[in-house]
Amino acid sequence: MTEEIQDNVKSRIRKHTKNIGRINISESIFRKILYISGIFIVFLIVGIFLTLLVDAMFAIKTLGIKFLYGITWDPVSGVFGSLPFLVGTLITSFLALIISLAFSLSISIFLGEYFREGIISSILKSMVELLAGIPSVIYGFCGLFIVVPFIRAIEMKLGVPPFGVGILTASIVLSVMVIPYSASLGREVIQLVPSELKEAAFSLGATRFEVIMKVVLPYARSGIFAGILLSLGRALGETMAVTMVIGNRNAFPTSIFSPANTMASVIANEFMEASPGSIHLQSLVGVGLLLFVVTTIVNIIGKYIIKKMSVET
Repeated sequence: MTEEIQDNVKSRIRKHTKNIGRINISESIFRKILYISGIFIVFLIVGIFLTLLVDAMFAIKTLGIKFLYGITWDPVSGVFGSLPFLVGTLITSFLALIISLAFSLSISIFLGEYFREGIISSILKSMVELLAGIPSVIYGFCGLFIVVPFIRAIEMKLGVPPFGVGILTASIVLSVMVIPYSASLGREVIQLVPSELKEAAFSLGATRFEVIMKVVLPYARSGIFAGILLSLGRALGETMAVTMVIGNRNAFPTSIFSPANTMASVIANEFMEASPGSIHLQSLVGVGLLLFVVTTIVNIIGKYIIKKMSVET
């Protein structure tokens, strides 16, 4: 009887040892897959950067630093300055972010605190996520038929040239496009706030508004800012919708009503018209390189701010 028990124990130990070995092998394989994937992403980003740099090198050498601060873009004369596009991109993106911030934060709080479950919550979540799946060209058409006449009417009342298209119009369209990204991430982060913290605040006599302002938002601010950063990255690289409503004017913008161009829109408008191997084509690649660098810098600064917020939290 004792020998049977010992054999049973030994067999169980062997099975357990085999299972542990299989788990260790699976973890090792999974870890290597993740490691290879991370290295692949790094090589992909470096490859994109080097490709743009090599293709734009002749234009960079020819135009020099003037390419960054020049305000004239004239392919006929061979003069290329990217500053109007850089300014147009930054103004359009940050203005869209400011416009969308109130709406995305309100949606995040509403779905994360007041309607976390139920039919209404499911419908609203689906509608918000649907906004992210609508093609950008549809947003462009809506901007042309809805936003442009509205902005034109405002411009006529203010006494400015009634173009209708321009930076403000593009910013309004962009603001609607980026709301789903910040709202969805903000909602998920707000739902992760520990209920113990909120219950403790309620037990001290805090109102619902005070709990949201002094407990929920401070705790979730790093995640909310991450959603805002994601929205900003989406706005910086948007092409089609902006191209349709910004006016496509290669000039330095003088106001938010001025027609302008972004770095993405000028590439979309002129890339097919540029002759292969010409300095015009290489300058457009240089604009793409500049957009890549600007997006990278904005993301690095945003990650640093998120890290600081997380440490303080």
